[in-house]
Amino acid sequence: MALFTDDEQQRIRAAIEDAEKYTSGQIRVCIEKTCNEEVLDRAAKYFHQLDMHKTRLRNGVLIYVATVDRKFAIIGDAGINKVVPANFWDDTKEDMLSHFKYGNLVEGIVTGLKIAGEHLQKFFPHKPDGSNELSDDIAFMDGD
Repeated sequence: MALFTDDEQQRIRAAIEDAEKYTSGQIRVCIEKTCNEEVLDRAAKYFHQLDMHKTRLRNGVLIYVATVDRKFAIIGDAGINKVVPANFWDDTKEDMLSHFKYGNLVEGIVTGLKIAGEHLQKFFPHKPDGSNELSDDIAFMDGD
């Protein structure tokens, strides 16, 4: 699935690495073309399929984007949801959407990653002994 050039994929990967420098939170990006169900249900499905619920502090975050259907979601694991307000991701989504509206998919994702890292830092600061528990590669999915 060639939705992004190699340079764009590297830019997203670098944004994940940058975001995770200051937080113990674990962030992934999942992309597919179409989403044939409720977007939060789809994101939750991939969250589990990618084993994001298996982080030590249960502080994984998934940014899911269906490019053709123009849907996206941000979901966090139980450890995050326990400590953050209900509208925790609203500004992140709004800032991403402001880029998506103009077709700037990569810029929107990079913006979302930056903000997610800043938010997570407040609740899950980086730990010196922390390790990168999840891949920083984009998960490209084909649906089912």
